Amino acid sequence: MAIAATSELLEDVRGSMADDIAAVKAVTASIIDSKLGTQDEPSVYILVAFTNPGTLALTGAPSNSEIFVFTDAPDKDKNLKNTLIALIEQTKSVVNFMITNVLGIRHQSPADGSQQQNPLMVRLDGQMYRDLAQASGGQTVEVSKSQLLEAIDIFTESTSSSLVTLLQATRNPGKDEHFTFSVDESVRNLTIYITGSYVDFTLIDPSGVVHTNVRTTGSSIISSQMVGNLRTLKLLTLVGVWKIAIVSKTAYSLKVVGESPIDFLFDFIEESEGPFGGFDVIDNRPTAGGNGSLLVTLIGSEVATVTEVTLVESVGSGQVNSTVEALGGGEYVVHFDRIPSVEFVVLVKGQNNNSISRASSGIFQRQSTTSLRASALNVAVDESDIVLEPETPRSVSFSVMTTGEGGSFTMQATNDQGFTLYYPPSLFLDAGGSANGTVNITAPPNTPSGTVITLTIEAVAPSGADSDYAVLHLTVLPTVTDFTPPVCKLLSLNSDCPKNCKQSMWDLSVQVTDGVNGTGVDRVSLREGSGALNISMAAGNDNVTLVSYVASCCSPDVQLVAVDQVGNVEICRYSGASWSSRVDYSILLCFTLLSLSLQPENVII
Repeated sequence: MAIAATSELLEDVRGSMADDIAAVKAVTASIIDSKLGTQDEPSVYILVAFTNPGTLALTGAPSNSEIFVFTDAPDKDKNLKNTLIALIEQTKSVVNFMITNVLGIRHQSPADGSQQQNPLMVRLDGQMYRDLAQASGGQTVEVSKSQLLEAIDIFTESTSSSLVTLLQATRNPGKDEHFTFSVDESVRNLTIYITGSYVDFTLIDPSGVVHTNVRTTGSSIISSQMVGNLRTLKLLTLVGVWKIAIVSKTAYSLKVVGESPIDFLFDFIEESEGPFGGFDVIDNRPTAGGNGSLLVTLIGSEVATVTEVTLVESVGSGQVNSTVEALGGGEYVVHFDRIPSVEFVVLVKGQNNNSISRASSGIFQRQSTTSLRASALNVAVDESDIVLEPETPRSVSFSVMTTGEGGSFTMQATNDQGFTLYYPPSLFLDAGGSANGTVNITAPPNTPSGTVITLTIEAVAPSGADSDYAVLHLTVLPTVTDFTPPVCKLLSLNSDCPKNCKQSMWDLSVQVTDGVNGTGVDRVSLREGSGALNISMAAGNDNVTLVSYVASCCSPDVQLVAVDQVGNVEICRYSGASWSSRVDYSILLCFTLLSLSLQPENVII
């Protein structure tokens, strides 16, 4: 009976694939239609199919992308989590997970000791999905297939180029906690998202009106919607301080967003060692426990100012304050005495001096979407040579240093072009020590000149809890050995141009080559001439370019510009005017000038 029940369940799962495909098609169409013709319509959509949710193809995602992952499978490859989080940090992309098969099958031996296996429905492990969503500022939503379209509509309604995050927090395991957030007059479409299976909340608006998950209608709540484990509250935009208390013993996330022109950008920086001073942007993670600096740029307002910048723990209540130094032009250098050793976000508060209401304090609050991580590791890469020649192996040197534990550190190297890489799978470091290594990369022979490769080198601590990475951008440029311009060889020139040029044509054909050791002809174009130019490759010989030109006898001169693959240039000049016509024209011109010289009153200069 147990076997029959399992078979029936598996058949149901197998038969549901058609429903999955139909649901994904409907959701994809909904996402595209919701942004079509609006200012938020993206320049490109990328649809990626995968068999293992661990391989999300994030290397192909443009920066600042919004990614929706639809899956009904557990997160199998947890070893990729650190790599995927590093990619999220580099691209600053938001990843949302839509899990449609919350329950899976596990077999349990019966209590009587028999060999029959009883099928049990158990909750799938989606912790890696939640970690990736948390790191990116996205959501992990558990819905049935029938609820998928409804859930995605909630997200697409709130996605906007002017979307800002006021507050975001995650608690796993769950705990009772109070949160506050400030809403300023520039905010519109205020929305709260709460994900979790068993979550109670109490919301207090700036006027003191209390709302709960039991009573979700009132003066401040426009609408409340529950889809799967996602609750959405659309609120009236009341200016001031809001309070929300969450009561839950299970994992939950809280996110408060709105639309506003006022937002901020930030980068970790360090003092430049160059001759002109200033600051350099840090590409990898800051050092955990050490001091650090941020460059914060306020956007969307010429009168707003930043007053506070705080590093807030993503899964706790700890925070690190700072000193803020205004540079002018909306830029601020922010100094911290300590960088948290756990995941954190950047919280910016300031004064909107454009406040139109005297009753409003004009205080605004914004939070970074992406969570950040510091590290006890430091991966550094040699940036002295960033040129990669096709077919020529290139060794990229790197170093790994730790201020923490020692042991065997796992190494991982990736690149966005899919080129083959060779690197040590691990490096051994003493506690507080360092080690060096190399990554060998070779560009295929047909790689176009100018191709940029983003190489990421990552080190993971023995415990797996800490990691760091370095990024190097390489450019493919072939070695220049061709310094000789192309050669033009005249094959034929047919010209019988009379004095009356309007009724006659002339033509020529030219062979253009780049020599035995040349890089090849890249292009041929007209520099002078108004005729018709035709360019083709010689049959059976790609190194020979054939050029034909036909023009009116009234346009007797032509100049061809031939350029080879490395930029060497040759200008080839030809004329279709016959010698007799040129002599007659010259004689006529001389006699005309002579006659004019005898009558100076007719000459106008």
